Amino acid sequence: MSQMLLSVLAQAQRIAGSGDELAAGVGIAPALEVGAEGGGAAGFASSLKDVIHAVDAQAHAASEQLAAVDSGRSSDLVGAMLASQQADLSFSMLLQVRNKVAGAVDELIKLQL
Repeated sequence: MSQMLLSVLAQAQRIAGSGDELAAGVGIAPALEVGAEGGGAAGFASSLKDVIHAVDAQAHAASEQLAAVDSGRSSDLVGAMLASQQADLSFSMLLQVRNKVAGAVDELIKLQL
């Protein structure tokens, strides 16, 4: 799960470039180069969609484990708490990816051509 999030973050940084590169005007590749690198924006969008679905599934699984402990069907409190913390961490990482992408878009909007 976290590997998927890290790969999405790396792909977002590769597409957008860092802030210093954007300021210098060297972090933006022409559209043909981005598409040739293995998917470009379409690959990033599908990767992000897959990660969102995986984070959602992880949150639902953790919720089901906690409900099973609450109802007495399971006595694995530690496992349920670990699943809950993993889901929380995955969601936090997803929010960081969103923040990085939003920051990159803001930098692109501010870029003077």
